[in-house]
Amino acid sequence: MSKSLKLALSLAAVMAASPVWADKLGLGRPAVPEEIEAWDVVVLPDGRGLPEGSGDVSTGEEVFAEKCAMCHGDFAEGIDNWPVLAGGQGTLTDRRPVKTIGSYWPYLSTVWDYIHRSMPFGAAQTVTPDETYAITAFLLYSNGLVDEDFVLSKENFTEIHLPNENGFYPDDRAEVEYPKFRVEPCMTDCKGEVKITKRAADLKVTPTDPDGRPAGTIPDWFEVAQNDTAPEAPADEAQAEPAAEAEATAMAAPDPALVAAGEKVFRKCKACHKVGEGAKNGTGPVLNGVVGRPAAAVDGFKYSNAMKAAAEDGLVWTPENLHEYLAAPKKFIKGTKMSFAGLKKPEDIDAVIAYLSTFGG
Repeated sequence: MSKSLKLALSLAAVMAASPVWADKLGLGRPAVPEEIEAWDVVVLPDGRGLPEGSGDVSTGEEVFAEKCAMCHGDFAEGIDNWPVLAGGQGTLTDRRPVKTIGSYWPYLSTVWDYIHRSMPFGAAQTVTPDETYAITAFLLYSNGLVDEDFVLSKENFTEIHLPNENGFYPDDRAEVEYPKFRVEPCMTDCKGEVKITKRAADLKVTPTDPDGRPAGTIPDWFEVAQNDTAPEAPADEAQAEPAAEAEATAMAAPDPALVAAGEKVFRKCKACHKVGEGAKNGTGPVLNGVVGRPAAAVDGFKYSNAMKAAAEDGLVWTPENLHEYLAAPKKFIKGTKMSFAGLKKPEDIDAVIAYLSTFGG
């Protein structure tokens, strides 16, 4: 369909829906209520437009695997250039924020409406209302916003609030900013006299070295000479201690090649789990120090009841237990919150564990 034909049809629809246009131009007729209802398929944040129906997390996982996972991954981590749908909490101020349903989207109605009208790609509007409720419930679960037994329906839909609901505000630039640029600009004598009222030293913002000197000050040569005369350890001791430490480190450190391979495999996990300095809980808990740590031990993360029970039974994430869990999470702990099906290759599991072992608690 050409752009001109689309524009003509859109204009005709507007005129048909508006008695004013119809009367002025003598074109079309006012739309009857049944026609308006057929066109008005949008779902609003207050629940208007939602059809009857419901869907639970478990069913949503099955439907998602069948109709969505080929693009968005088994646990909404995204594949290639298709968007990630889970995780990203706390990243909106990062240089490269991860914008997902759980971190960025403001309203659940947008999620439901988009799935129902536009997904899956190439087969839009083939998802039933019940399936849409179920997929939406699964995505909420994947983002750590509901429990595994949650059921989403028209009745409880408006009770769910996404984390970034209050992160948006109206665009008021037309009222606040534009008027400032529509006045006659000042071209001469626009600024009053500039006076220096405080200096950095007065405000105590000049950085200092440990000895109290302004940062970067070169000390007297006498002081340098004194600092350089500290007694040296005997040559044999000085060499023996670092050698012993290096040997112990080499024995404890994992194979660098295995760690590098594990870093690549961990890309499948990054949508939900974070590691490294400054890492925070997301859809899954932080994995710093996970190797050798008791289960369900990360503060501030909402674990599933099944994981809590395993922790009470004394589960510790030894390399052996991690290997078994990563191969089949739901088989190892029935009812686990992690929706990932598991890593298929044992060598990939070994690599991930080696990679995780490099991050302390």
